[in-house]
Amino acid sequence: MDGKKTKKTVLVENQEPVNKKIASKNSSNEQLFVSKKRVIVTSALPYVNNIPHLGNLVCVLSADVFARFLKLKNFEVISVLGTDEHGTTSELKALQEGKDPKQVCDEYFKIHTEIYKWFLCEPDCYGRTSSEKNHEITKHIFLKLYENGFIKEGVLKQPFCKHCNIVLADRFVIGTCPYCGYEKARGDQCDNCGKLLDPEQLLNPKCAICGSEPVFKEFKHLFLDLPKLQPLIESWFNKKKQFWSENAVSITKAWLQEGLKPRCITRNLNWGVKVPLHGFENLVFYSWFDAPIGYISIVAEHLPDWQKWWKNPEEVLLVQFMGKDNIPFHTVMFPGMLLGTKEGFTTLDVISANEYLTYEGRKFSKSLNIGVFGDSVMSLRFKPDVWRFYLMINRPEKSDSMFTWQDFKARINNELIANFANLAFRITKFFFENLEARTSLELQDLQGFESVFQEYDSLIKNLISRYENAMFNMQLRKALITALEVSSLGNKLFQDLKPWDLIKKDVELTRKVLTKLLTLLRDVSILMYPFIPGICEQLWEQLNIKKQSWSDLQKPLLDHTINKPELLVEKISDQEIKVLKQRFSGVENQKQTGLGLEKQGGITHGGVSMQEVKNPFAKLDLRVAKVVEVKQHPNADRLYVLTIDLGFEKRQLVAGLKQYYKPEQLQGENSVIIANLKPARIRGLTSNGMLLAVVPESDGKIVDVGILKAPNSKPGDVVFVEGVKPEPAQQVTVQFFKSLNIVGKQGRVLYNDKPLQTSTELVSIDKQLEGPVS
Repeated sequence: MDGKKTKKTVLVENQEPVNKKIASKNSSNEQLFVSKKRVIVTSALPYVNNIPHLGNLVCVLSADVFARFLKLKNFEVISVLGTDEHGTTSELKALQEGKDPKQVCDEYFKIHTEIYKWFLCEPDCYGRTSSEKNHEITKHIFLKLYENGFIKEGVLKQPFCKHCNIVLADRFVIGTCPYCGYEKARGDQCDNCGKLLDPEQLLNPKCAICGSEPVFKEFKHLFLDLPKLQPLIESWFNKKKQFWSENAVSITKAWLQEGLKPRCITRNLNWGVKVPLHGFENLVFYSWFDAPIGYISIVAEHLPDWQKWWKNPEEVLLVQFMGKDNIPFHTVMFPGMLLGTKEGFTTLDVISANEYLTYEGRKFSKSLNIGVFGDSVMSLRFKPDVWRFYLMINRPEKSDSMFTWQDFKARINNELIANFANLAFRITKFFFENLEARTSLELQDLQGFESVFQEYDSLIKNLISRYENAMFNMQLRKALITALEVSSLGNKLFQDLKPWDLIKKDVELTRKVLTKLLTLLRDVSILMYPFIPGICEQLWEQLNIKKQSWSDLQKPLLDHTINKPELLVEKISDQEIKVLKQRFSGVENQKQTGLGLEKQGGITHGGVSMQEVKNPFAKLDLRVAKVVEVKQHPNADRLYVLTIDLGFEKRQLVAGLKQYYKPEQLQGENSVIIANLKPARIRGLTSNGMLLAVVPESDGKIVDVGILKAPNSKPGDVVFVEGVKPEPAQQVTVQFFKSLNIVGKQGRVLYNDKPLQTSTELVSIDKQLEGPVS
């Protein structure tokens, strides 16, 4: 390519030249990876007491994408993920719910696990910091630091709330940041300027629990002697920083230039790793101390030879992904801890710290229902790969980025679907319908098309090189955009070749050029695989090929038969976006519009809201739902698995209806469900709601079942009773619903003698039955 513009290269015009000389940093990054035998890839361990939102998931998905890329390249890789579980937050959550901290962590661990699995994350080592192995290794590292003189005793002034009668964790003190004046800074860190803080530094401090002003009392604690460790950390930093993201370098450099200060590593709590030192047995380690050790212990739980990974810096590369607020813990404190043991631990080599993702210009808030959280995502109709694609194409690599529903729709429809999914469907459909689904035996004698394919093959080869270097340089967004450029070339080539005309002249020549295009499609799928593995595996099944690897790139698919093609992704409509934008816009906005959507859908931990509701029926979110599919439960003879459409989303329900209904009697019908029922696992599958029916009993046995119907209403319509304004709780239980004593009587469904209805009609029963509704 000499800079001349041709018809065939117009797609890459105004883009970075595909044959641009690789930057030295990119090249050195690749050399760094090749120089090692093994790679550990970690995501920052999410804190267990909250449900992760889309912003939290960015670094988790980034680590998964990168690990998948390395595995495509045949590196020996282990990816590590888990939950950070100790600390005051877990203790207070347990107090609020009247549970043991371990119970709370167990419950949230299951929620986290389900979310990461749904998002197609495949960590090789997955665990939690509350494990026995983490307690063991944390104590070992502490004692080594103590023996080597890097632990010192000291007195810490801690905030004590007289009203709550507890020592407050740093994060439970709120006040004005002394550096930037932000009025909602926490006692451990200011979210506005990023400075790490002590509670005593805050101006106008308040207890985050009750709002009263705390007093500060002195307590004896243990400190990590960071000033003593600074020479080791500084020398190490100067060797490693060339492979770090810019924000990680600048934040770490600022810390070192300011001079490191001793950092307290103990707290007055019960839930945590007990300090193995005389005189301090009543304390536990501060969660920031044992949390990063979790990377090591999680591997140790899974691999008996864990030390060949974590005590082998000559042969192992450590790559870490996280949000920028976690940078100092991973570039200063954790490396300092490991260096201070003098045991030759593997330490951080490459770090990619993303900036923040906001929701429509605001911070995510579960309590205010602002933004999309992992549990809500699972209740929507979009595939996991759709979210993976969007979060990576919008990844906040060098500056903050913002999630908006309009951008989400545009990115999916115009890039994932109109580019990649379109290329896949038009090529496979043409093969299947016009070429007996069979590729050519050979690619000789392309009758004048040789030069066209030579140029395209060269362009694609250079784009693959650019993709590879972007990945090694942790520029995942750039790599994904580059993969889409390859797909765009494929779409242009298909259009330029006009196989619909060519086949009229020469079928076998058409088969040859389409075989080249099918190979290009396969190559695009390999590049896209780390980002959207589920869709790519679906495509590979249609292509009738095994799981692909990097070595398969640009190998022609000769003498090969493909399977029947199907659309890979469904388009997103304007109406869907309108409903979803309203649903996740926040409680106050939804109340003002009167749509009653403020607490719909998804798995929200914590049971029924504590808000005051005059009539308990108001806590229900009853909706009309259309049954769109009925399947046999794979693990239970008497259960169906239903897919229902609520208008604004599709969900899965498990229902014990097989004895009473055939699938065709259910499919297509408008029924009534509890939309805010706490999800349940029923014989291995999640049921996200409950289909309502009149269920009369005799001698404790069910006589028959009659489903509630609203045939003239629309999916998503609210079901209510006159005089009770719906104020749905975040969740209700089956027991709560049964306590309302809703009954079927004389063809109507009644609560306190008032009929259930929609804005269109009264709810009916599809059989002449009377009895309780459940």
